Amino acid sequence: MPRPLPALVIGGEPGPVLHVLPLGATVHRLEVGSQVRHNVVLGHATAEEYLVSRDFVGGLIGRYANRIAGGRFEIDGVEHEVCTNDRGHALHGGPDGFHRRVWEVVSHTDDEVVLALESPDGDQGYPGRLSAQVRYAVVGDTVVVEMTATTEAPTLVNLTQHTYLDLDGQGGVGDVRDHLLRVAADRVTPTDAAGIPRGEHEAVAGTRFDLREQVRLGDVVDDGIDHHYVLEGRGLRPAAELTSRRTGISVVVATDQPGLQVYTGQGFDGSRRSIEGVPYGPFAGIALEPQLAPDSPHHEGPDWPSAVLRPGETYSSALEWRFHGG
Repeated sequence: MPRPLPALVIGGEPGPVLHVLPLGATVHRLEVGSQVRHNVVLGHATAEEYLVSRDFVGGLIGRYANRIAGGRFEIDGVEHEVCTNDRGHALHGGPDGFHRRVWEVVSHTDDEVVLALESPDGDQGYPGRLSAQVRYAVVGDTVVVEMTATTEAPTLVNLTQHTYLDLDGQGGVGDVRDHLLRVAADRVTPTDAAGIPRGEHEAVAGTRFDLREQVRLGDVVDDGIDHHYVLEGRGLRPAAELTSRRTGISVVVATDQPGLQVYTGQGFDGSRRSIEGVPYGPFAGIALEPQLAPDSPHHEGPDWPSAVLRPGETYSSALEWRFHGG
């Protein structure tokens, strides 16, 4: 067996215990449960597997989460071209995104860890030197994730956390299609086959994307979901709730972002393995990723908040995983 990766551990029983890696500011393990402890996130055993994986397991995603069509965009009339890595489009920061970088450990206490990353001007084609930071904290039964960034020139920023949840606590050995999911969104963003938005957001009513009431994933996913849901309201508010019928563990995902990408993990093909060495098959975990809408640089209007960050401004994004049961 490979040696365990050196992780920064915060929290304590009976609450969540979170293991974070400087590599990718990655959520490596997350143990919860008041009666029986379960690791409820997917992870890999070695740094090499994190680096070669295309599934972004547990990573901090940047500079731009989700897709940018053609890897091109304009800011103030100047066109920029960034690295592409998904059918001619840029995905999750490109082939060498923030999830592949070693972040600096700024501070580490029993209950929180702060990591920082400097991204130079021109990194993956993005303009402006960017200073990013993420704070992970355990408060009671809640894991808090706070992401911030500043820039020296106008650029795009859209950070997210790409943890895959498996509340059955089997480390991806099982199948999340028996989980129950609710998403507080009336609209979803239709996409083409490459995940690029086709136009405007559309109502979920009467479609398989209607998750406003709790549903068993296996009853609605068909060949999987990888779509952006438009969240109503402002400020930190509940966006989704996921429940394991096997363990009774539930998590409420709260965010201050305008959207939530729901990805049910249908792309896992057994080529990557868990910390214990078990292959990850389709639907091994579900990612609930708060963020801006995909391809937002190519859309305008109140339903497409801008991803442009300018000098003197601070980008911020807050995420909470609120656990109960189990």
